[in-house]
Amino acid sequence: MRFLRRLLLAVFGVPVALAVVMSLVDGYRSRGARGRRGKPFPVTPPRTNAVGDGTVTTYTFGNDLYEDMIAAIDGAKKQIFFETYIWKGDDVGQRFKEALGAAAERGVEVYCIYDELANLVVPSRFKRFPEGVHVLRYPTYAAGLRFFDLSRYGRDHRKILVVDDTVGFVGGYNIGNAYATEWRDTHVRITGPGVWDLRRAFADFWNLNRRRPHPLTHRTDAEGPLLIETAPSWDPDLRFHRNVPRLWMFPIRSMYLEAINRASRNVYLTTAYFVPDEDFVDALKAAAQRGVDVRILLPLKSNHVVVDWISRGYFSQLLDAGVRILRFKDAMIHAKTATVDGFWSTVGTANIDRLSLTGNYEINLEIFDRDVAKQMEEIFSRDESNALELTADEWAARDIHRKFTELVLTPLRPLL
Repeated sequence: MRFLRRLLLAVFGVPVALAVVMSLVDGYRSRGARGRRGKPFPVTPPRTNAVGDGTVTTYTFGNDLYEDMIAAIDGAKKQIFFETYIWKGDDVGQRFKEALGAAAERGVEVYCIYDELANLVVPSRFKRFPEGVHVLRYPTYAAGLRFFDLSRYGRDHRKILVVDDTVGFVGGYNIGNAYATEWRDTHVRITGPGVWDLRRAFADFWNLNRRRPHPLTHRTDAEGPLLIETAPSWDPDLRFHRNVPRLWMFPIRSMYLEAINRASRNVYLTTAYFVPDEDFVDALKAAAQRGVDVRILLPLKSNHVVVDWISRGYFSQLLDAGVRILRFKDAMIHAKTATVDGFWSTVGTANIDRLSLTGNYEINLEIFDRDVAKQMEEIFSRDESNALELTADEWAARDIHRKFTELVLTPLRPLL
C-alpha cells in the first residue's frame, strides 16, 4: 500500500504541482500585459446569409457583436433570455446590465443566467440586479449532498441571448471589455424558426436548475418554472446540439465525429483549447490519411498555459498523419467553429476538450448551408493569414526539456 500511495503521488501529484507552478509563473509574467489592448488582428465584417426560412449573421469582432446585441435588447417588446459564462463588471458588462434593467422597467420579462464560479472575482455589487430581472446564478458547487454524482459538477459554459421570438445569438463571446477588442472569437445571430429552438434550450436549463422552494421554509428567492410555447415549425438547415451533464447527454462530440468521419475534401477546425480524446484524434488522423485537407487553428499562447502544454502532447501524431497545425498570433483566439466540405459548419460554445465535450453545459449550432460554409472558409483563411504553421521538422527539433514537460503533464489530460 505504501508503494501504491507513492506511485499515485508520482503519477498525479507531480503533474498537478507542475501545473500549479506553471500557472503561477505565467500569471506573474502576464500581469504587465493586463488591461492593454492587444495588437491588431484581421477580422471579417458581419455578413448575413439566408438559411432556410431565416438568416444567419456571423461576427468575428466583439464590438460589432455587442452593438447588435444591445440593439436587440433595446428593441425587445415581450421577453429576453440572456445567459453567459463570464459577465465582467466593467464598462461593457455594465452596459448590458443597464440595457436589461431598462427593458425590465418598460415591462419586458427579463431572465438572466450566469455561472457563479466563473464570476467569483466580479464585485458583489455588480451582481445585484434591479426589480423585475429574474436571475439564476448557477452555483459554484451544484452537487449538494451528492458528492459522488459526477453529473452535477459541470459548469454552465453557454452564451445565449434570445429576444422575443424573433432573434437569437449564440457563440463563444463572453461579456467584457477585453472580449470587445482584444480576443478573436466567433458568434452568430439567427432569425427564423431556429430562434424557437434557442428559446427552448434556455428554458430547459432554467427549469432544470432553478431555485425551488423548500417545503418547510418556503424560500422567497425561489423562481418558478419558465413556460414557453412549442416551436411552430422546424428548420432542417439548422440544428442545436446541447450537452446536458445532469442527463448524461453529450451530443456535440458525436456531431463533430460524424462530420469529420464523412469529410471528403476539407476539415477546418478552430478551437481555443485542444485536449481531445483518442477517438477524436483518430478521426482527424484518419481523415488526413485518406487525403482530406485537415487544418486545426489554435492560439499560439492561450490564457491557460497548462492547457497549451497538454495540447502539444498530440502534435506529433497529428503532424505525422498529415494534419496541419496553425497557431494564431498577437491575440487570444477563443472561437469554437468548424466547417467541412463546403457545406457543413458549426459555431458554438464547446471547445475540443474533455470539459466541453463530456463535462460542461454547452450548446453548438449545426448549419447545413453552402453560403455559410463558404463564409466560414473565408473567415478561416483570414485567421490563417495571422497564424504561424507548425512544421514536423520544427516540432521534432524542440528542446528536451519541452518534451519532458509534455510527458509529465500527460496524466492531466482526462481532467481538462
